Amino acid sequence: MLDPQPLKGRTAIVTGSGQNIGEAIVKLFSAAGANVVVNGGSSRDKVDKVVDDIKLSGGNAIGVMADVGDADAVEAMVKQAADTFGTVDIAVSNVSIRKKQPVEDISVEEWQDTINTNLNSAFYLARCVVPLMKQGGWGRIIHISGVDGFAAHVPTRTHNITCKAGVHAFAKALALELGPSGITANTVSPGAIDTTRDWSQYDDPEVWKKARIESIPVKRIGTVDDIANACLYLAGETGGFITGEVIHVNGGQFRF
Repeated sequence: MLDPQPLKGRTAIVTGSGQNIGEAIVKLFSAAGANVVVNGGSSRDKVDKVVDDIKLSGGNAIGVMADVGDADAVEAMVKQAADTFGTVDIAVSNVSIRKKQPVEDISVEEWQDTINTNLNSAFYLARCVVPLMKQGGWGRIIHISGVDGFAAHVPTRTHNITCKAGVHAFAKALALELGPSGITANTVSPGAIDTTRDWSQYDDPEVWKKARIESIPVKRIGTVDDIANACLYLAGETGGFITGEVIHVNGGQFRF
């Protein structure tokens, strides 16, 4: 029989977990028995709401406001997690910004901001949690990438595409280096997922959904729970022999 709480006793940090995919991941991890750190960078209310929901369901959670593009803020968040729960066993880098700009219109500042938020943040988190994971002889590092990083299928997102490819390359490097320490590093790549988003960068929501469904073999838009379940698989003992890999959760739209 499957263990109903495969993460019992573990502690997980999920960045950008005040809404959407991050919220689904952190709630599923909590239901699976993990102590969780809910992170946000702008909305304290959203973070507090997720923490309250988890506690009402009987889970253990703390909310930490931290800009993950700030190395010092990430270090402080990891320290708070370890001080509260004893260690950090699972780290999910989920935060990203997706600006839509022609390459010639991207300023140096905008490029650096995207790289810092979407790619450097994964490094900042890993460098802080790896020593804790090595002490315990066990760890799971998961990066949320996207179709952009593998197919470059959306124009005018050069900075985001570069980062999405970069986080998977980073996971592969970590897998090679950290495997002997009992630590895995993998990537989950979502396809078309139904999330709250800035629709000013997209077609009309219904037009967007119809176009995507037509190109997806399973004939539906993905849910945040689809992504959370892939992360849970990698985060538990079930993912212990998987490292340096990517799980594409896109309904068969892209068959890499």
